[in-house]
Amino acid sequence: MQRVCVSIGNTSLDDALAAVDQVAPLADVVEIRLDLLSVPAISPFIAAINRPLLFTNRPEWEGGQFAGSEEDRLAPLCEALRQGAHYVDLELLSPSPSKQTLLREVEESEQGRLILSWHQFQGTPSFPELVGRMALMQDAGADIGKIVTTAHEPADVRSVLRLLEEAAKLEFPLIAFCMGRAGVISRVASVELGGYMTYCAVSEDEVTAPGQLSVAALRHIESIMGGEQA
Repeated sequence: MQRVCVSIGNTSLDDALAAVDQVAPLADVVEIRLDLLSVPAISPFIAAINRPLLFTNRPEWEGGQFAGSEEDRLAPLCEALRQGAHYVDLELLSPSPSKQTLLREVEESEQGRLILSWHQFQGTPSFPELVGRMALMQDAGADIGKIVTTAHEPADVRSVLRLLEEAAKLEFPLIAFCMGRAGVISRVASVELGGYMTYCAVSEDEVTAPGQLSVAALRHIESIMGGEQA
């Protein structure tokens, strides 16, 4: 079971590799945000990191910085799977051909798994809508689902964490938590309640999403709660 994923959001390849080296001992998974790198690369990370790797190339229409064609966006994700990446992230709202392309690559890979993700930056939809999004991910063939909303009040957090109960009934691995100040607690609670994985940053100054904790802070909270440290 993977638990803590550290997101690397540097623009320089050298800085990104240095950041990975810094946090690898505390990470269960390392996410490389290709859309944030000035020159996207796969092989340097595959060669340098002895941790499961997740590659994400987030488009502008879902909060990322990739602004090119869909073909160019998928190319490094396919290459990552061919080079042995454990995970690639693709947005649920991506065109159907994009999903099919990565599903084929995952099937042909040795260990790759597809995360279908959906992010809502404005707020948290109703619980039935959240369940519907999860169902779409499962129907589309995702190995793992990821639903991240923005919390404005405690009820938003409760709604998203409640999704984990539904996912457990379906035996569907799900990543689910909230962004924003009100959602910080969900980043810790999610994995304690059965979530597949939570995300954190290299440091407080290098967050890749609102409300993200540093990996050191998250591991400290785990130690206080009696959890195992990496």
